[in-house]
Amino acid sequence: MILSSTRKRAPIVALLAIACTGLAAAGCSSSSSTSAAGSGSATASSSASSKPTGTVSVAYASSLQFLNEKVVSPAFTAAEGYSFSGRGAASGDLESEIAAGEITPNVFEAVGGDNITPLEPKFTNWYIQYAGTSMVVAYNPKSKYASQFKAIADGSKPVSDLFTLLQTPGLKLGRTDPNTDPQGRDFIYMLELAQMYYHLPSDTGAKILGTSDFGTASSSQIYAESSLDSTLQSGQLDAASAFVTQAIQLHLDYVPLPIAINLGSAALAAQYKKASVTIKSGTKHGSPQVIDITIIGTPTPAGIAFVKYTLSPAGLAEYKQGGFTLPTPKVFGSTSSVPSAISSELGS
Repeated sequence: MILSSTRKRAPIVALLAIACTGLAAAGCSSSSSTSAAGSGSATASSSASSKPTGTVSVAYASSLQFLNEKVVSPAFTAAEGYSFSGRGAASGDLESEIAAGEITPNVFEAVGGDNITPLEPKFTNWYIQYAGTSMVVAYNPKSKYASQFKAIADGSKPVSDLFTLLQTPGLKLGRTDPNTDPQGRDFIYMLELAQMYYHLPSDTGAKILGTSDFGTASSSQIYAESSLDSTLQSGQLDAASAFVTQAIQLHLDYVPLPIAINLGSAALAAQYKKASVTIKSGTKHGSPQVIDITIIGTPTPAGIAFVKYTLSPAGLAEYKQGGFTLPTPKVFGSTSSVPSAISSELGS
């Protein structure tokens, strides 16, 4: 069943509490140093000046925007001393920009390793999978269809009714470009899996998407991932694709989906693979949705510190509070190329 409004706010309150606790802890440390001796102020100043300076540049999937900008970055800066500069966009767009030399981030966080492997070996030759998410359908609580979405969300009506509702003439649905954004493909995979799982008519997906060409970027339903959620919240859309983590962090009302179709279980990888979509770069298949991180180019102290922090107990706790699942972090590619400070965080 969907969480109540109060319960849905709880995870994000906890998220902010983690960040604030980290910042408060830093402040308390300085305060206790001051009260310990008359020279406490000088001691605190010396301690602060001993922290590293500089900035880490992070290119991240837009679905990580709230977590990175509001929670991780202030906690990271308080803990490690480095400033944070982030750029959020569709993982595929970021991959293309890095490959073309248009952006040169220290760190790249993508949804799916298939957005990192095309950068190998020129820009990196490893990545670490460390968090997971899943698909939901978010909806605007002021939409004229809101009561129907809510009934499905709270279990009053079966989830299979969702796919009839999404075909309603006049209902405004938003999604992202499957050619550049993993979420755009995930929404299509989800519809295909639902079609199989619920034994729906074979044209269900085409009716919902408004086209039989699932890989097209030319659709009035398609929005940039960075603006899709705000477009839904403004009332311009009735419903939109979303990761459950975005819905939790942004307080979106949403319909949770069965694990058989939500792309959230590693154990169901073979089932998810049955869904596919052909895009400009070829045919892609469904897979469990995971977050991967790597360093681009020559590792910098700030970049190493950011990846290390993200994979630390404190960093992973922030992801957990944001609704992510936490599989055991796993290195793909050249393990020997992973900086030792990061490897040590993995226990290797």
